[in-house]
Amino acid sequence: MRPRGGAGGPGRRRRVVIDSGAARPRDGRQAREQRQDSRPKERREVVHPTGPVTVESGVSVRDLSQALGIPAAQIIKVMMNLGKMVQITQSLTDDEIELIATEVNREITIKHIADEDEEPEVYEDSEADLEERPPVVTIMGHVDHGKTTLLDAIRQTAVVETEAGGITQHIGAYQVDHDGRRISFLDTPGHEAFTAMRARGAKVTDIAVLVVAADDGVMPQTRESISHARVAGVPIVVAINKVDLPEANPDRARNELAQEGLQPEEWGGTTQFSEVSAKAKTGLDDLLEKVLLVADAELELKANPKAEASGPIIESRLDVGRGPVATMLVQRGTLRVGDAVVAGDAWGKVRALYTFRGDRVREARPGEPIEILGFDKPPPAGELCRVVENERQARHLANVRGERLRREQLAQQAKTGPTLETLFDEMQAGGVQDLNLVVKGDVDGSVEAAVSELQKIQHPEVRVNVIHTGVGAISENDVNLASVSNALVVGFNVRPSAEARALAEREGVDIRTYRVIYQLTQDIEQALVGMLRPVETEEALGEVEVRQLFRVSRLGTIAGCYVTRGVVRRGARARIVRDGTVIHETTIAQLKRFKDDVREVAEGFECGILLEGFNDLREGDVFEVFETRQVERTDLSENPAPAPA
Repeated sequence: MRPRGGAGGPGRRRRVVIDSGAARPRDGRQAREQRQDSRPKERREVVHPTGPVTVESGVSVRDLSQALGIPAAQIIKVMMNLGKMVQITQSLTDDEIELIATEVNREITIKHIADEDEEPEVYEDSEADLEERPPVVTIMGHVDHGKTTLLDAIRQTAVVETEAGGITQHIGAYQVDHDGRRISFLDTPGHEAFTAMRARGAKVTDIAVLVVAADDGVMPQTRESISHARVAGVPIVVAINKVDLPEANPDRARNELAQEGLQPEEWGGTTQFSEVSAKAKTGLDDLLEKVLLVADAELELKANPKAEASGPIIESRLDVGRGPVATMLVQRGTLRVGDAVVAGDAWGKVRALYTFRGDRVREARPGEPIEILGFDKPPPAGELCRVVENERQARHLANVRGERLRREQLAQQAKTGPTLETLFDEMQAGGVQDLNLVVKGDVDGSVEAAVSELQKIQHPEVRVNVIHTGVGAISENDVNLASVSNALVVGFNVRPSAEARALAEREGVDIRTYRVIYQLTQDIEQALVGMLRPVETEEALGEVEVRQLFRVSRLGTIAGCYVTRGVVRRGARARIVRDGTVIHETTIAQLKRFKDDVREVAEGFECGILLEGFNDLREGDVFEVFETRQVERTDLSENPAPAPA
């Protein structure tokens, strides 16, 4: 057994000194060189890109600097030289990105979400997996030409009776059977306010049915519908409606459409024409047969029902009791209950599927319009909805999309915000007043159309500022937002809840609800008129001629005058005209007839006039006498009519 204490003998302890710096170089410079040599060589070589770069709209200063390979401080310095302070996390507008690109001599391509949406999805399906699908038909045309009545006659329902003012304000998706074959219909609004919705209908359709009234002919929205269909590259079938009316003239409608490039087939053209009467329910079978004829002859309508479902969102709304409801047109694949879906910045799991008649189904095949329950919020109309692997992926894709949308919105808000120059101009002009609005609607398309119409109202003194939009009933959050923003809450086909109404009464928030878009725009215009400042208008009173001058030491020069036209009043304004030139403008301080002070002297009489602060008068001078009035505005005209005499 080894004795305790080791080799040094019993009871002795070894003294071990551990120097933590023994392995380090003693010299500081050597230490730095050793640390630098220990770094990976590839990390020290920074390659800065010099060619063109592509960035997303609303990119932040940090992300732009990384894309360009330049320090963020350099971009901030460029913006400071341009007169704007930015932070490293701040989103940049498209104009600012282009200015930065010019300053640093680089080519930058800005990528928008809308540009990505326009790129069509490309799928490679084997021929064996493809099956025929129903054609998707869009009903288009001018307002009040009978589009919804025609569709109502085709599917034997009564939709038009429920529409406010007889105007279609949504996109309806329906499906009918004809000779054992199905046809999917989209009913798009004809009123000019719904241009965006009508364009969306043309993008998802296979065939456009152009409805033209036989007693009215081609109208502005008719031409616009033709343009949308041609841009979408879809064939057009013309339905000449109202042929049962005594004043109907189908040949005139054919001539006008031929001038628009739609030559009837019976005249040697290629366009199918069908004469129908929606109210008398005549010619409907002929129209459906021609739709199927065009589908068979010009289109190859096939889709893969075995793939994961995808298709555009036609409409979305917030339903009381069911939550967010979205209408999707399945273009490819089969949508089933339980699928994880994503559409724009909305995601969810399909809880239930309903047909347009309200029947609950388990799946939807290509070409079928279907209502989806299960989204976390109403998805934006026009977005592509697709099935993904699971809910986690759907949530991630929606969050990424939402973040990009927020960045673009921030950049757009920054673009429309005030600059130093515009603020100075507004201060000189008395400032621009904003009418803040919170807009809520029953469906996304109606909100989009309402905001589009409101943004058309332009005036240099007042403007509409939509601070928030949403789908669903007016809630307490909307009222709170309007209260702190001094805004007006506008509801389109929606009503406030009881709690929201009570809160609005307490907070003094005005809530307006509408069913027809005409009433909405008219009321907002009247509200803007009430915000306009009164305009000063000039009213000419008369002219006087200076005949003689009287010098009074304590008063000044009194002009002995003769009223040649109109009247002259005490306190009115006067322009002194000498040899045809205005030399001064002042106020009539005193007016006398002989020795008496008077208020007014009429034409043909003499008077004495003392001007305020001006005595350099000569005989022969002419006074142009006028008054200014404050005139309240009655419309948004920039040049109101002068006040009556």
